[in-house]
Amino acid sequence: MVAMHTPTEPLDPLRPPEATHDLRHHGDAEVRGAGADLVDLAVNVRAGTPPAWLKERVAASLGSLAAYPDGRAARRAVAARHGLPPECVLLTAGAAEAFVLLARFLPPPGSDAWRDGGPVVVHPQFTEPEAALLDAGHRVERVVLGERDGFRLDPARVPAGAAAVVVGNPTNPTSVLHPASALAALARPGRALVVDEAFIDAVPGERESLAGLVTQLPGRTVVLRSLTKTWGLAGLRIGYVLSDPRTVAALARHQPLWPVSSPALAAAEACCEPAALAEAELAARRTAADRAHLLGRLAEFGELGQATRDPRAPFVLVRHADAAGLRERLRAEGIAVRRGDTFPGLDARWLRLAVRDRATTDRLVRTLAALGVR
Repeated sequence: MVAMHTPTEPLDPLRPPEATHDLRHHGDAEVRGAGADLVDLAVNVRAGTPPAWLKERVAASLGSLAAYPDGRAARRAVAARHGLPPECVLLTAGAAEAFVLLARFLPPPGSDAWRDGGPVVVHPQFTEPEAALLDAGHRVERVVLGERDGFRLDPARVPAGAAAVVVGNPTNPTSVLHPASALAALARPGRALVVDEAFIDAVPGERESLAGLVTQLPGRTVVLRSLTKTWGLAGLRIGYVLSDPRTVAALARHQPLWPVSSPALAAAEACCEPAALAEAELAARRTAADRAHLLGRLAEFGELGQATRDPRAPFVLVRHADAAGLRERLRAEGIAVRRGDTFPGLDARWLRLAVRDRATTDRLVRTLAALGVR
């Protein structure tokens, strides 16, 4: 049985994360090796990516591989895209690297900064932030949101004395988009507020983003972005951090030299151009329509149709009494879905489904019907 933790229970960094939840399990595990030929509803990377023009830009950078990477142009492009000075941008080898940098940047475990408790992670959410904190020796506290409240954040749930708070928006795997006002309410002097916005560019208009407020809120506000999901660049490893110049400089001191490759820098610069932003917005609107179609079809299956209320990300969270068995049966029929029990706050009744085009959704529905799902 999966062990659950109360919102105030610290996690022992010397206890393997697997003793609670498998924090290192991710959707790509469903489609490796023998799973490579499955219809992929497990990984949240947009299908059909990267686009041809982006492949060409990345390929064009290969002629410069003999030179050490120079991230200045990409950094300026990201900064301009968000209306911030370059000093507010740190380019990283994917958002996952940023979680490691943040764990190392925070005050060391046992220092006075943690006298009121360890760093707080709001769950259910992407598990790498907690894993990185545990690896760095921190005693993590969880605020666990529940289905009864639609997995929505009440800022009052977060301990007032928490020196660091990590939250996703929109949150993986719940697909909840928290109001920017609720997140901003967590910012305060002496606190590092970390908001994982890896999927915000899949939200039309990037509503509820804190990217433009990182220098305006009290304390340290750190926003993490990824180019993996919308542009299909998981294998290239490119993301970035937005924060105040002092925080960015401190995080950079924990990076090795030349942490981002020249091809990844070329991709970052290309994805910030006006035409790319327009394409991303169009893709976000198409995803919203495809998600509505998915939810409508899932509603035909009773309990399985009880997804998170008003999902806003390119995936949905669904519940089924025998989710583990259903996942295996779908796999036998050529469809991979993401198990939910590795996320703190969820158990074996939950599955995450990536939003795909209507034809793929209809194939899923036909398979569910053939399996006798009700």
